[in-house]
Amino acid sequence: MKIYEGLTKFTPPDFPVVTSGTFDGVHRGHQKIIERIKTIADKNNGETVLITYWPHPRFVLNPDDDSLKLLNTFEEKASLLEEMGIDHLIKFTFDKKFSSQTSEEFIKNILIDGLKTKKLVIGYDHRFGKNREGSFEHLKENAGKYGFEVEEIPEQDVNNVAVSSTKIRKALDEGKVEVAREYLGKDYSITGFVGEGEKRGRELGFPTANITIPEKFKEIPANGVYGVHVNTRGKSYKGMMNIGVKPTFSGKQRSIEVHLFDFDDNIYGEKVTVYFDNFVRKEKKFNNTEELISQLQKDKQVVLNRLNQ
Repeated sequence: MKIYEGLTKFTPPDFPVVTSGTFDGVHRGHQKIIERIKTIADKNNGETVLITYWPHPRFVLNPDDDSLKLLNTFEEKASLLEEMGIDHLIKFTFDKKFSSQTSEEFIKNILIDGLKTKKLVIGYDHRFGKNREGSFEHLKENAGKYGFEVEEIPEQDVNNVAVSSTKIRKALDEGKVEVAREYLGKDYSITGFVGEGEKRGRELGFPTANITIPEKFKEIPANGVYGVHVNTRGKSYKGMMNIGVKPTFSGKQRSIEVHLFDFDDNIYGEKVTVYFDNFVRKEKKFNNTEELISQLQKDKQVVLNRLNQ
């Protein structure tokens, strides 16, 4: 997959099959769109082109609202799209100037002149252009004038529930990582770096890696204990993660700590990716460290039983 910063170095293939969107999470609904453009491209000896926007439009249009958390960093999204077999990924810098384009300008400057689009496939209720004025209906009505075909993928359901990035974020906010997996088609993951912690875990017999996530906008699941898989140094390890404020020790600051089973190396400063498998329990305050240690031992057994299923 080739990645482009805008259209400057992009040379359109003979038959570009295009889709557009933020694609946060690259969830099952997104996957349906991607599979469709791949099918069309294969039939026409064409190539797939996915255009996306960074930063997320809401960060630009509502700069004072920091409530939106994203399921993917751009690097994570690009990796997922490459795994799915996209040929060309074009990242447009979303700023005030870009957002001020009318839908007609977007169609002419990007879809027609820039990409030489032959077929455009968009998701349910996809809007584009200034004030989100562009729509599938408009594109379909004017397809002949524009010189390309347009197709809309209907709203996708998983177990009769429509898939959306918003619903996945809500599931994660509630600790429902298993529900998020159903929507995503894969385990939700976070990537960060191991930093120095308070080393309390080692004193409790459960040494932990304290993980810092560089991107403040990254969605972090609800406070609690989780069964996880952790990738570091090219290997995968089973473990359990605690997200929260450590109330037993009167903590105030939220932290992300993971205890790896059968692992005792020093990985300070190293990059790790954590995949959430299951939710074990909510974070709670214990009367003393003995109670906490006893609970951690029970948690470990629960996690091992689930990960070994």
